[in-house]
Amino acid sequence: MIGLIQRVTEAAVAIEGQRAAAIGRGLLVLVGVERHDDAETARRLAERVLAYRVFPDAAGKMNLSVCDVDGAVLLVPQFTLVADTQSGNRPSFSSGAAPTLGKELFAAFVGECERRCKRVAVGRFGAAMQVSLVNDGPVTFWLEAGTELSRGPAP
Repeated sequence: MIGLIQRVTEAAVAIEGQRAAAIGRGLLVLVGVERHDDAETARRLAERVLAYRVFPDAAGKMNLSVCDVDGAVLLVPQFTLVADTQSGNRPSFSSGAAPTLGKELFAAFVGECERRCKRVAVGRFGAAMQVSLVNDGPVTFWLEAGTELSRGPAP
């Protein structure tokens, strides 16, 4: 599973022109599910996302998590994160989870985040969404959990 996290001052998701979810200070998390992921992978990615220290402490160092600063998280499913872009001019999605598994594991990821965090907003799996954000910093990190099964050993 992949989580592209962005520290934001605000972020929102619109579906069919209507605002579906929004947050203030916190993390926008774009989530990709790979075919070899499972519930444990979803749990581990949620744990990593919520504990990742990307907010400044009193000294200005990135030393606090979104939970430490009482921030919110906006979780958005994004299958294009699992694209193989190694060759050619068109991405391959063969490493992505089938829609049924993707939806199930995204829901497990959301559930785990809701268990651990006070404020969670969510995009809609399978919907065409328009995501807006103000990236704070900018601060953006790529987190992975369990992808060693689907990508194989490093070259």
